[in-house]
Amino acid sequence: MRPNWIRKLVVGVALSSTLGTHALAQSSSAEENKRKVKTKVAPAYPELAKRMNVVGRVKIEVIITPDGHVKSTRALGGHPLLVQSCIDAVKEWKFVAAPEETTQVVEFEFTAGS
Repeated sequence: MRPNWIRKLVVGVALSSTLGTHALAQSSSAEENKRKVKTKVAPAYPELAKRMNVVGRVKIEVIITPDGHVKSTRALGGHPLLVQSCIDAVKEWKFVAAPEETTQVVEFEFTAGS
């Protein structure tokens, strides 16, 4: 008979691999269910960020109301000089209507030539 801690370890590993697979499946299905954007506003490249050659990706989490308006935003990553410009732009976006409120992540890429 196995000691109790080994049994717990085996169960924990089995559970984590099962839950990890579920999370991946959930993530990919979320990509398929992304709401389409009806109108987009591009973020401005802040002058200070341009002068400092700040480049990179900004990720914004957006909560969208059933009628397609942006309810709230939250920065998930990106250079602080770029984030606010992206948030301001996304707040102006309009999405296709849906039966319920949804959440999705929007990414912006700032490059030297932008």
